[in-house]
Amino acid sequence: MPWSWPVETNYLEAKAFCNWKSVQTGQPIRLPTEEEWYGLLDYTGTPDMDGWGDTAPGNLNLNEAASSVPVDRHAFAQGFYDVLGNVWQHTETPIAGFPGFEVHPLYDDFSTPTFDTRHNMIKGGSWISTGNEATRESRYAFRRHFYQHAGFRYVESDAEVVIPDDRYETDPDVVPYCEQHYGPDALGLENYPEKIAQLCLDAVIGRSRGRAMELGCKVGRTAFELAAEFDRVLALDPTARTIRIGVEMTDKGYTQWEIPREGELLDFRQANLQDLGLDGSRGKVEFMQADLSNMKDLYRGFDLILVSNLLERSYNPAKFLETVHERLNEGGLLVIACTNAWSEQFTKKENWIGGYKDATGENVSTRDGLGALLKNFREFREPVNVPQAIRRSGRTWDYAISEVTFWVRDRTGH
Repeated sequence: MPWSWPVETNYLEAKAFCNWKSVQTGQPIRLPTEEEWYGLLDYTGTPDMDGWGDTAPGNLNLNEAASSVPVDRHAFAQGFYDVLGNVWQHTETPIAGFPGFEVHPLYDDFSTPTFDTRHNMIKGGSWISTGNEATRESRYAFRRHFYQHAGFRYVESDAEVVIPDDRYETDPDVVPYCEQHYGPDALGLENYPEKIAQLCLDAVIGRSRGRAMELGCKVGRTAFELAAEFDRVLALDPTARTIRIGVEMTDKGYTQWEIPREGELLDFRQANLQDLGLDGSRGKVEFMQADLSNMKDLYRGFDLILVSNLLERSYNPAKFLETVHERLNEGGLLVIACTNAWSEQFTKKENWIGGYKDATGENVSTRDGLGALLKNFREFREPVNVPQAIRRSGRTWDYAISEVTFWVRDRTGH
């Protein structure tokens, strides 16, 4: 048995050894993270490729052998060996894109398929690593059961290893809203969630901007825009899958998703609140799941309530509208964005706010229905029509126009 030669393992075997070693020693033994491996390079003063001169500083770049060699043959500084070369080194870190990562259109299937938290990085190169595989910044990752001329070194550390979930969102019910809220402008239209927020902010000029609530927040862009000027924003949506993106934005400041272009071809996106000028809103928005037709009493004391395309998808919207004045502060503002697309798929016909003929045969519009139900409000400005487009693929879109109405709670209201 050549005891001084590196053992070549997959990640799972390396991790199992660390777990065993922890039990044997009573110490916290684990594999290093990518950041700790970079720390080792810095600590040993190991240069990158352009500082090697004529020869690589280890068993690297096919300079020495067509195999691994004993681990005590290539000394680096500070008493370390094989900082680079001989065998790749397993890490605890799954690969993910750095903030600002973009897919090159000519090489779109290399990195992103591994951004699934199941491909761990290997660092340092091996005896057969040449070209960019041997550089300091090379980032390659494989499934944990794969063998890739890789061994490992371990660290003793009780520092917590935080593994971020940097997977690209693929849920077909969520991705179109990621694209609408944070993607490029659609079909020459203004960004719809941003436009709705701006209409609200224009309407509250000269009014209190303490707390706001948005119902139908989807993945959160409007809520973050409102929080730029409100002290606090509560963002509610009936679907937990969509608010998960908003929570991710508050936690990490960015999100990423993939959306169909054509057939099996995809576009990959990343959005960052800092790039949108909204990083200051992260700590001011809270996301929660809620049912507009069965709202909890604790949702009170707001200066603004925005209902975003949710009335027409609620089973009993009148129940909310008849009591919404109790949730607003005196003089507070209610803004309702509605496509007026009433359907029995979501709302029984007897619960429609508008879009029907009454007992006398007269047409009842949604705006008529709102005026009848909002007894403690007055409409204080003309409605605004705001177009929106939701992308389904590179050439297919859902198009709608929301009617945005503005209602102020009368000071005589209860």
